[in-house]
Amino acid sequence: MFNDPPYHTVVRKLISGAFTPRKLAEFEPLIDGIVDSLLDRVEDLGELDLIEDFAKVLPTEIISFMLGIPEEYRARLRGYSLAILGALDPVVPAERLAEGNRAVKEFGEILGDLIDHRRRNREGAHEGEVLESLIFGEHEGRRLTQEELIQNCIFLLNAGHETTTSFVGNSIGLLMDNPDQHRMLLDDPDLIGPAVEEFLRVESPLQIGNRLAGEDIELSTGVLPKGTYIHTSIAGANRDPAVFEDPDRVDITRRPNRHIAFITGIHVCLGASLARIEGKIALGKFVRRFPKLAANGPRTRVPLARFRGYATLPVRVR
Repeated sequence: MFNDPPYHTVVRKLISGAFTPRKLAEFEPLIDGIVDSLLDRVEDLGELDLIEDFAKVLPTEIISFMLGIPEEYRARLRGYSLAILGALDPVVPAERLAEGNRAVKEFGEILGDLIDHRRRNREGAHEGEVLESLIFGEHEGRRLTQEELIQNCIFLLNAGHETTTSFVGNSIGLLMDNPDQHRMLLDDPDLIGPAVEEFLRVESPLQIGNRLAGEDIELSTGVLPKGTYIHTSIAGANRDPAVFEDPDRVDITRRPNRHIAFITGIHVCLGASLARIEGKIALGKFVRRFPKLAANGPRTRVPLARFRGYATLPVRVR
């Protein structure tokens, strides 16, 4: 992610083998089953914290399948993800940086053992697992090294866990805050596709991107010299009034919707298609099953600058 060609090209091609259309097709019934099971639990609860009881469990189960993570480690995944992502804010206290490094070390050791096990037991991979593709995939005779495997699996956790949790939580929050849009989606379930795009635009889980100027960049206010470290505002771009009419208004029928929640260019998110599938299935089924969705207490936000999501989101579904 933080490299340019030629290294970026080679490693991205090796990783993208785990996100082929065939692999994505395997995920759909897997996601369907996970969502149905979670919705059964939500119905039994009636009143719940949407983050704790639904939004964070969904990506935990999906990523665990993808990476072949055993049940005993799954409860730790969100803690690892939050610790690592918390160390990526523009300004990071020493204690938070240390927590992030500890999470990388601990999760890296677990992944190393899982990778070694899968190398020795290739036939044990289950449907939907991408770890096998990452380990044995080749591009022009090149395979990912052990270090590349571990670090990119950590990246897959971070890219797909907290962002998906926040995406689902933010979307449900927006529906409750905009009852006219909620009613529109209830009346026309086929709007789930454009609704997903609008939720990604209005409250992008990733708010800030990083770039390093590879050459001098001329702006109207001056020149950014080569080597300048740049924080780009994804959230600001997605509210650009020159691109989006009435940008602060939630409109699930908005077309076109040229948001950049997944960035663009050679660094476009590898998991964008998977995230959209997750969103359409999880949000579509949730809305249809619980049309009486309502807020059930005050919400709290995750205290991070780079990422936007809820820490708690109390709801009532009946």
